Amino acid sequence: MIKYNLNCKVCNNNFDSWFASSKEYEKIKKLNLLSCENCGSTKIDKSLMAPNLSNTKKNLKSSTTNKFNKIKSKIIKYQKFIKENFDYVGDNFTYEARSIHYSNKKRKKGIYGKANLNDIKELSEEGIDTALVPWINDKEN
Repeated sequence: MIKYNLNCKVCNNNFDSWFASSKEYEKIKKLNLLSCENCGSTKIDKSLMAPNLSNTKKNLKSSTTNKFNKIKSKIIKYQKFIKENFDYVGDNFTYEARSIHYSNKKRKKGIYGKANLNDIKELSEEGIDTALVPWINDKEN
């Protein structure tokens, strides 16, 4: 749909009307089906119109920023929970996960650390449960 600002050449009346497309407007005008709502004249021209989009971009950016900040806040809360309740093993995650899984010793705390996707896939194939958690570095702004 498209909205045009129309002007009657006879009585100088300005009014708006909606059309399915610009081609539809041209078709209706050519068939003289477009008339002034004030005087009934079919001598109608369309005026230039600028769409009102200024707030749309700002609102979309604001909405996106708010969603990002909410998600970032949740990730930071999860990170805090993990840091307080799990042992950090760094790059040794794959080795430590296998050691825990294959030994009979029980640990009081779980572990977290770094592993690449291939290592995680191999751990999964061995029946070792892991979870990927998005991580935000403390030094990020």
